[in-house]
Amino acid sequence: MPRPSLNQILKTALIFILSYFVFLILWIQVKDYYGYGMTVTASRVIASIKDLQIDAVDQNDERVQVTFTPYRINRNILIDIPVRTNTYTFNSPLTLAIMSSLFLFIRRKLRAYGEALLLLLSVHLLFITTFEMKELTTVLMNMKLQTVSEARIFIYQFLWSFTDNMVIRFEPFLIGFYLFVRFRR
Repeated sequence: MPRPSLNQILKTALIFILSYFVFLILWIQVKDYYGYGMTVTASRVIASIKDLQIDAVDQNDERVQVTFTPYRINRNILIDIPVRTNTYTFNSPLTLAIMSSLFLFIRRKLRAYGEALLLLLSVHLLFITTFEMKELTTVLMNMKLQTVSEARIFIYQFLWSFTDNMVIRFEPFLIGFYLFVRFRR
């Protein structure tokens, strides 16, 4: 691969800086809607896995609270799981800016950006899913509605911690690296 010229480096830096501010302004406007949609989607999956029903979904101040109920056991039990949107989306503008800055260096742009956005959505869904599974399993075990399993709690705690501490924190660079390696010219 030939070395990038100074002109390409300057264009890349300019694209990154401008797109970061544009995506930051746009993200502030849409992040609550995005967080709501992602949380509802993940919660529906969790409800079917855990044999629960979603009783309510409330959104306030960058937080989406999902209320589950174990409808087959007792409809009067309500389990609230609050999911903070900023916890997993704080670096989305940076991710989108890095993706934009690679525009000059990648081929098959439509496919590349489609795959990158799919990866971003998948990481966010993974975060919400592992978080809700960990929280719900803990609550259900404490209420004696599910058999106590330290191994299950450990697995959910590990999956959520790994996603939160490793994948979410490095998401912009992982997706940028993926785009560059998979689609570079």
